[in-house]
Amino acid sequence: MSLPPLLAGLRLPVVGAPMFLVSGPELVIAQCTAGIVGAFPALNARPQAALAEWLERITAALAAWDSAHPQRPAAPFAVNLIVHATNPRLDEDLETCLAWRVPILVTSLGARPALNDRARAAGALVLHDVIDDGFARKAIDKGAHGLIAVATGAGGHAGTLSPFALLQDVRRWFDGPLLLAGAIASGDAVLAAEAAGADLAYVGSAFIATEEARAAPAYRQMIVDGAAADVVYTAAFSGVAANYLRASVRAHGLDPDTRPTRSMDFGAGLTEGDGAKPWRDVWSAGQGIGVVDRVVTTATLVDRLRREYVAARRRLALSGEGGHG
Repeated sequence: MSLPPLLAGLRLPVVGAPMFLVSGPELVIAQCTAGIVGAFPALNARPQAALAEWLERITAALAAWDSAHPQRPAAPFAVNLIVHATNPRLDEDLETCLAWRVPILVTSLGARPALNDRARAAGALVLHDVIDDGFARKAIDKGAHGLIAVATGAGGHAGTLSPFALLQDVRRWFDGPLLLAGAIASGDAVLAAEAAGADLAYVGSAFIATEEARAAPAYRQMIVDGAAADVVYTAAFSGVAANYLRASVRAHGLDPDTRPTRSMDFGAGLTEGDGAKPWRDVWSAGQGIGVVDRVVTTATLVDRLRREYVAARRRLALSGEGGHG
């Protein structure tokens, strides 16, 4: 398995997952300059015209970093496009991304051959997130370059399959770029993702508790205080099953275990209105948050992940030399 050159030179084999309402230019720039891929959802830039402003800001900041640090250039960045039919901004957002030559596009909730063809022609890498082998095959058939296997325990919209089962299903037939998402918040887990067959780890929730994230202080603190048992999996708020923090659900007077399901509509998420909205009021998180014990800078978090990753590799190497008896 070999990664495309765009993803092969990372300081750590990690892509920062794009998080609705949380990931902005500040976080993306900090992730890229720390040596991992930074990403944000296009829908976070509001109104639509702001997307070009964000891309200009990110592009300029990374170019300035590269000029000042020629021995340690910034990692590339990605923009997440929701491909579902209820997203009224998809066409405009795609045009803006192509105009700014965004290097990586992450597509979610649908795969469109025309979009993939246009991205390929523009030289952009397309990674599509999937929750099972069937969706993975459809995504590649429709022209995606690589896959993000979203396993159980991931923040936001997540699947229900074990990461081991999901990766082995996909790797039986696909040897292209493959990322794993699902409760990855430590360097040990990053290495485990590689050992299980992924090329890169997809890390989101740990970055909520960073100074650069666009998360409310109470949200960050809930991540710091939380553990796997504090995460509930429900389709109640977006129409697609996702993981949310129980405390944020209860804070709005709702029962996280009996809330009825609503219809999926990403257009509705672009406007303000009555009632609790994901993820403005009801906050998302993955099951890996138990390892997060304080709010830090993104650079500090990436340094911690890298130290743990290197230590885990050394520990396993030493174990292998000595045997298990």
